[in-house]
Amino acid sequence: MYGDGRSEAVIGEAIAGRRDEVFLVSKVLPHNASKAGTRAACERSLRHLNTDRLDCYLLHWRGPHPLPETFAAFEALKAEGKILSWGVSNFDEDDLDEALSAAGPGRIACNQVLYHLRERAIEHAVIPWCERNGVAVTAYSPFGHDDFPAPGSAGGRILAEIAAGHGATARQIALAFLTRRASVFAIPKAGRVAHVEDNAGALQIKLTAADLARIDAAFPRGAKPHSLPML
Repeated sequence: MYGDGRSEAVIGEAIAGRRDEVFLVSKVLPHNASKAGTRAACERSLRHLNTDRLDCYLLHWRGPHPLPETFAAFEALKAEGKILSWGVSNFDEDDLDEALSAAGPGRIACNQVLYHLRERAIEHAVIPWCERNGVAVTAYSPFGHDDFPAPGSAGGRILAEIAAGHGATARQIALAFLTRRASVFAIPKAGRVAHVEDNAGALQIKLTAADLARIDAAFPRGAKPHSLPML
Protein backbone atom coordinates (compact mmCIF):
# COMPACT_ATOMS: atom_id res chain seq x y z
CA MET A 1 0.00 0.00 0.00
CA TYR A 2 2.86 2.39 0.84
CA GLY A 3 4.40 2.98 -2.56
CA ASP A 4 3.71 -0.56 -3.82
CA GLY A 5 6.60 -1.85 -1.75
CA ARG A 6 8.96 1.08 -2.35
CA SER A 7 8.60 2.24 1.25
CA GLU A 8 9.69 -1.20 2.41
CA ALA A 9 12.69 -1.03 0.08
CA VAL A 10 13.71 2.31 1.62
CA ILE A 11 13.45 0.80 5.09
CA GLY A 12 15.50 -2.16 3.93
CA GLU A 13 18.27 0.22 2.87
CA ALA A 14 18.05 2.13 6.16
CA ILE A 15 18.43 -0.94 8.36
CA ALA A 16 21.07 -2.74 6.30
CA GLY A 17 23.66 -4.06 8.72
CA ARG A 18 21.52 -2.99 11.69
CA ARG A 19 18.61 -5.40 11.50
CA ASP A 20 18.92 -6.56 15.10
CA GLU A 21 18.66 -2.96 16.37
CA VAL A 22 15.10 -2.43 15.18
CA PHE A 23 11.63 -3.84 15.75
CA LEU A 24 10.35 -4.33 12.22
CA VAL A 25 6.63 -4.36 11.40
CA SER A 26 4.74 -4.62 8.14
CA LYS A 27 1.13 -5.29 7.13
CA VAL A 28 -0.90 -7.42 4.78
CA LEU A 29 -3.68 -5.68 2.88
CA PRO A 30 -7.17 -7.14 3.42
CA HIS A 31 -7.63 -8.23 -0.20
CA ASN A 32 -4.36 -10.20 0.04
CA ALA A 33 -5.24 -11.84 3.35
CA SER A 34 -6.28 -15.31 2.20
CA LYS A 35 -4.13 -18.12 3.55
CA ALA A 36 -1.99 -18.29 0.40
CA GLY A 37 -2.18 -14.56 -0.22
CA THR A 38 -0.93 -13.71 3.26
CA ARG A 39 2.11 -15.90 2.78
CA ALA A 40 2.84 -14.42 -0.64
CA ALA A 41 2.45 -10.86 0.68
CA CYS A 42 4.75 -11.56 3.61
CA GLU A 43 7.41 -13.05 1.40
CA ARG A 44 7.24 -10.01 -0.91
CA SER A 45 7.71 -7.75 2.10
CA LEU A 46 10.69 -9.77 3.28
CA ARG A 47 12.30 -9.41 -0.15
CA HIS A 48 11.64 -5.65 -0.23
CA LEU A 49 13.05 -5.27 3.27
CA ASN A 50 16.00 -7.58 2.55
CA THR A 51 15.47 -9.50 5.78
CA ASP A 52 14.56 -13.03 6.79
CA ARG A 53 11.95 -12.06 9.40
CA LEU A 54 9.45 -9.51 10.63
CA ASP A 55 9.15 -8.86 14.34
CA CYS A 56 5.41 -8.35 13.89
CA TYR A 57 2.98 -8.70 10.97
CA LEU A 58 -0.43 -7.03 10.95
CA LEU A 59 -3.73 -7.39 9.14
CA HIS A 60 -4.28 -3.81 7.98
CA TRP A 61 -8.07 -3.85 8.48
CA ARG A 62 -11.01 -6.23 8.12
CA GLY A 63 -11.59 -7.45 4.59
CA PRO A 64 -13.27 -10.19 2.56
CA HIS A 65 -11.24 -13.14 3.84
CA PRO A 66 -12.30 -14.96 7.03
CA LEU A 67 -10.14 -14.17 10.04
CA PRO A 68 -9.37 -17.85 10.79
CA GLU A 69 -7.83 -18.15 7.32
CA THR A 70 -5.59 -15.12 7.81
CA PHE A 71 -4.62 -16.13 11.31
CA ALA A 72 -3.76 -19.66 10.18
CA ALA A 73 -1.34 -18.13 7.68
CA PHE A 74 0.14 -15.95 10.43
CA GLU A 75 0.66 -18.97 12.65
CA ALA A 76 2.31 -20.91 9.84
CA LEU A 77 4.66 -18.00 9.10
CA LYS A 78 5.43 -17.74 12.80
CA ALA A 79 6.25 -21.45 13.02
CA GLU A 80 8.70 -20.98 10.16
CA GLY A 81 10.35 -17.98 11.84
CA LYS A 82 9.35 -15.57 9.08
CA ILE A 83 7.35 -13.54 11.59
CA LEU A 84 7.92 -13.49 15.33
CA SER A 85 4.47 -12.20 16.31
CA TRP A 86 1.31 -10.94 14.66
CA GLY A 87 -1.55 -8.56 15.29
CA VAL A 88 -4.33 -6.52 13.78
CA SER A 89 -5.02 -2.92 12.85
CA ASN A 90 -8.16 -0.79 12.91
CA PHE A 91 -10.11 -3.38 14.89
CA ASP A 92 -13.02 -2.22 17.04
CA GLU A 93 -14.33 -4.09 20.07
CA ASP A 94 -16.60 -6.41 18.06
CA ASP A 95 -13.77 -7.18 15.62
CA LEU A 96 -11.47 -7.96 18.54
CA ASP A 97 -14.04 -10.32 20.04
CA GLU A 98 -14.20 -12.20 16.76
CA ALA A 99 -10.41 -12.20 16.42
CA LEU A 100 -9.96 -13.60 19.92
CA SER A 101 -12.53 -16.30 19.24
CA ALA A 102 -10.71 -17.24 16.04
CA ALA A 103 -7.15 -17.10 17.38
CA GLY A 104 -7.47 -18.02 21.03
CA PRO A 105 -5.89 -16.15 23.94
CA GLY A 106 -2.29 -14.98 23.97
CA ARG A 107 -1.77 -14.83 20.21
CA ILE A 108 -2.78 -11.28 19.18
CA ALA A 109 0.23 -9.10 19.93
CA CYS A 110 -1.27 -5.69 19.24
CA ASN A 111 -4.03 -3.60 17.69
CA GLN A 112 -2.77 -0.60 15.72
CA VAL A 113 -5.41 2.14 15.82
CA LEU A 114 -5.90 5.86 15.24
CA TYR A 115 -5.34 7.86 18.43
CA HIS A 116 -4.55 11.51 18.98
CA LEU A 117 -5.76 14.37 21.18
CA ARG A 118 -8.72 15.14 18.92
CA GLU A 119 -9.58 11.48 18.28
CA ARG A 120 -9.91 9.53 21.50
CA ALA A 121 -12.60 7.04 20.46
CA ILE A 122 -10.48 4.02 21.38
CA GLU A 123 -10.66 5.02 25.05
CA HIS A 124 -14.33 3.94 25.20
CA ALA A 125 -13.95 0.24 24.46
CA VAL A 126 -10.83 -0.66 22.49
CA ILE A 127 -8.22 0.19 25.13
CA PRO A 128 -10.17 -1.51 27.96
CA TRP A 129 -10.65 -4.61 25.78
CA CYS A 130 -6.96 -4.77 24.95
CA GLU A 131 -5.98 -4.33 28.58
CA ARG A 132 -8.30 -7.16 29.65
CA ASN A 133 -6.86 -9.47 27.03
CA GLY A 134 -3.15 -8.63 27.12
CA VAL A 135 -3.06 -6.95 23.71
CA ALA A 136 -0.82 -3.90 23.22
CA VAL A 137 -2.41 -0.76 21.75
CA THR A 138 -0.32 0.91 19.03
CA ALA A 139 -1.38 4.53 18.46
CA TYR A 140 -0.83 5.68 14.88
CA SER A 141 -0.98 9.34 13.80
CA PRO A 142 -0.60 10.52 17.42
CA PHE A 143 -0.14 14.11 16.25
CA GLY A 144 -3.26 13.98 14.08
CA HIS A 145 -3.37 14.22 10.32
CA ASP A 146 -1.69 17.59 9.66
CA ASP A 147 -3.92 19.16 12.31
CA PHE A 148 -1.86 19.27 15.50
CA PRO A 149 -3.29 22.02 17.76
CA ALA A 150 -1.93 25.39 16.66
CA PRO A 151 -0.01 27.38 19.29
CA GLY A 152 -2.62 30.14 19.22
CA SER A 153 -5.60 27.83 19.66
CA ALA A 154 -7.19 27.23 23.05
CA GLY A 155 -5.88 23.67 23.19
CA GLY A 156 -2.50 24.71 21.86
CA ARG A 157 -2.13 27.26 24.65
CA ILE A 158 -2.92 24.62 27.27
CA LEU A 159 -0.28 22.31 25.82
CA ALA A 160 2.25 25.15 25.73
CA GLU A 161 1.61 26.05 29.36
CA ILE A 162 1.98 22.47 30.52
CA ALA A 163 5.06 22.04 28.33
CA ALA A 164 6.67 25.11 29.88
CA GLY A 165 6.20 23.60 33.33
CA HIS A 166 8.07 20.47 32.28
CA GLY A 167 10.73 22.09 30.11
CA ALA A 168 9.24 20.19 27.19
CA THR A 169 7.55 20.74 23.82
CA ALA A 170 3.83 20.64 23.10
CA ARG A 171 4.26 17.49 21.03
CA GLN A 172 6.10 15.78 23.87
CA ILE A 173 3.21 16.62 26.17
CA ALA A 174 0.74 15.18 23.67
CA LEU A 175 2.74 11.94 23.45
CA ALA A 176 3.05 11.72 27.22
CA PHE A 177 -0.72 12.08 27.54
CA LEU A 178 -1.51 9.47 24.89
CA THR A 179 0.90 6.93 26.41
CA ARG A 180 -0.13 7.55 30.02
CA ARG A 181 -1.48 4.00 30.21
CA ALA A 182 1.02 1.14 30.19
CA SER A 183 -0.96 -0.66 27.48
CA VAL A 184 -0.49 2.11 24.90
CA PHE A 185 2.54 3.09 22.87
CA ALA A 186 2.70 5.54 19.98
CA ILE A 187 4.39 5.50 16.57
CA PRO A 188 4.79 9.18 15.63
CA LYS A 189 6.16 10.13 12.24
CA ALA A 190 9.73 11.40 12.28
CA GLY A 191 11.36 12.91 9.19
CA ARG A 192 14.59 14.06 10.81
CA VAL A 193 16.87 12.98 13.65
CA ALA A 194 15.66 15.98 15.65
CA HIS A 195 12.09 14.66 15.38
CA VAL A 196 13.17 11.27 16.73
CA GLU A 197 14.97 12.89 19.64
CA ASP A 198 12.01 15.15 20.44
CA ASN A 199 9.61 12.21 20.35
CA ALA A 200 11.86 10.12 22.57
CA GLY A 201 12.00 12.95 25.10
CA ALA A 202 8.33 12.35 25.89
CA LEU A 203 9.38 9.18 27.74
CA GLN A 204 10.93 11.29 30.49
CA ILE A 205 7.79 13.33 31.20
CA LYS A 206 5.54 12.45 34.12
CA LEU A 207 2.31 14.39 33.82
CA THR A 208 0.59 15.33 37.07
CA ALA A 209 -3.07 14.68 37.81
CA ALA A 210 -3.69 18.39 37.23
CA ASP A 211 -1.93 18.23 33.85
CA LEU A 212 -4.02 15.25 32.80
CA ALA A 213 -7.23 16.96 33.88
CA ARG A 214 -6.40 20.11 31.90
CA ILE A 215 -5.61 18.15 28.74
CA ASP A 216 -8.71 16.00 29.16
CA ALA A 217 -10.87 19.14 29.44
CA ALA A 218 -9.17 20.83 26.47
CA PHE A 219 -9.54 17.76 24.22
CA PRO A 220 -12.64 15.87 25.43
CA ARG A 221 -12.99 12.35 24.12
CA GLY A 222 -16.65 12.81 23.23
CA ALA A 223 -19.31 10.16 22.80
CA LYS A 224 -18.54 6.68 21.56
CA PRO A 225 -18.89 6.66 17.74
CA HIS A 226 -20.91 4.09 15.83
CA SER A 227 -17.76 2.85 14.05
CA LEU A 228 -14.08 3.09 14.83
CA PRO A 229 -12.37 6.07 13.11
CA MET A 230 -9.41 5.20 10.91
CA LEU A 231 -7.15 6.68 8.24
